[in-house]
This record gives sequence, structure tokens and C-alpha cells, in this order.
Amino acid sequence: MNCLLVTGGSRGIGAATALLAAERGWDVAVNCARDAAAAEAVAAQVRARGRRALVLQADVGDEAAVLAMFAAIDREWGAQALAGLVNNAGVVDVAARVDTMSGARIERMFRINVFGSMWCAREAVKRMSTRHGGRGGAIVNLSSAAARIGSPGQYVDYAAAKAAIDLFTLGLAREVATEGVRVNAVRPGIIETDIHASGGQPDRAKQMAPQVPMQRAGSADEVARAIVWLLSDEASYTTGAVLDVTGGR
Repeated sequence: MNCLLVTGGSRGIGAATALLAAERGWDVAVNCARDAAAAEAVAAQVRARGRRALVLQADVGDEAAVLAMFAAIDREWGAQALAGLVNNAGVVDVAARVDTMSGARIERMFRINVFGSMWCAREAVKRMSTRHGGRGGAIVNLSSAAARIGSPGQYVDYAAAKAAIDLFTLGLAREVATEGVRVNAVRPGIIETDIHASGGQPDRAKQMAPQVPMQRAGSADEVARAIVWLLSDEASYTTGAVLDVTGGR
């Protein structure tokens, strides 16, 4: 039984990953912070593909909520059922210079994008690692091309949080490399998803397309294919990698 948790799975890259994973034989726990109806719609599509689905509403920026989410998976599917985690939940904010950012904004950016991913990865390792009696598994963290570009004048805080994810991926991968757990990251570039609207720039993907060598934005499905490959046995010798899915940017 392959059970996968996708955080932020109600839309965009998370939803695309949940559906492709279901097609490849995974049962999927779909996490959302607020939009339970959208998560239920994704879960229904997972079930239509012949796989089991759970909807788990939890803010990954709240450690207690993360613990409760993993406890729910244990109850529903068993303490050692989890074989995969996709740390996809994340936030951006409106374009701003660092010297105008509030402390609350910076704290939120790191609490959700970094702390949430680390808390989820910690709980996944406790269940998957052979050191803890698990049967192994794979973790894929969502980074961003912003981690190596810096995003000056837009969201340096987001870029810094994603750079932290890159290094966390490398360190954790090496820490659990002998315990049956692989840890990798995918670094998307300009992708057409709703996250741009949440940052006040709904047309950002279209506007930025000319800056991409391939001259177009990517799709959530294209990112999902990279994620699901890293989860699969086809990537059995790949750990500590950060895979760019950026159209050459």
C-alpha cells in the first residue's frame, strides 16, 4: 500500500500532484488550510481513479495542527502506511522591498514555508524511516527558482524561505540516506497557478513568460510529473537533489 500526503493539495501544483499520483497507484491524503470543498473535489477525483483519499484540513504553519493531521492518517490508514510526503503548501505575499516588510509578514512566510515543511518532514520520517521501524519512503519538498534568483523588489522573504528549503532538503537527505528515506526538492519557475493572485499579481505568469528561455509559463501538470517521478522507484538512486522545472530560467 502506497499512501501519500500532499500538503496544499486542494489546488495548483498540489492538486495536479495528487491526481497524477493516484494514476500511478498512490492512495492520497489531500491537505488544505481552508478550502475543504476544493480538497474534497480533488479527493473525489482521486477516488474516481480507483484509489483511496482522505481530506485533512490543517494549517501546516501550526505545529499542533500538523501533529493532529499525521495522527489522523495513522488512525485511518495505519501508523506505517505513509510512504510519501509532498511538502507543497506555501504562501507568497504582495511585492515589496525588505525595508517595508512587517515582522508579521516575514514570520508568516517562514512559519508556513519553512517551519511547516520541517514539521511535516519530521513526522513523515518518524513513520517511514527504518530507524523507527518504518519501511522507507520518499519526501519531495517544493522550492522555487526564487531561491537562486533572490526576487529583489518582489519578495526576498519568499526567496530566502525557499533557499532554506533547498538546504534543508540536502541536509535531511544525507541524514536519513541509510534509513530507506529519500529526500529531494523540485524548484518550479514561472508556473500558471493561483498563487500569483494571492500575491496580488494574477497575470504574473503571462507577464513573466518573455523572460523564460522557452518563452512560456509552465503548467502545474509539468511540475507534478517531476514530483511524482521523484516519489517513484524510478528515482531510487536520487536523493538530496533539487530539480529545476523552470523552462530554462
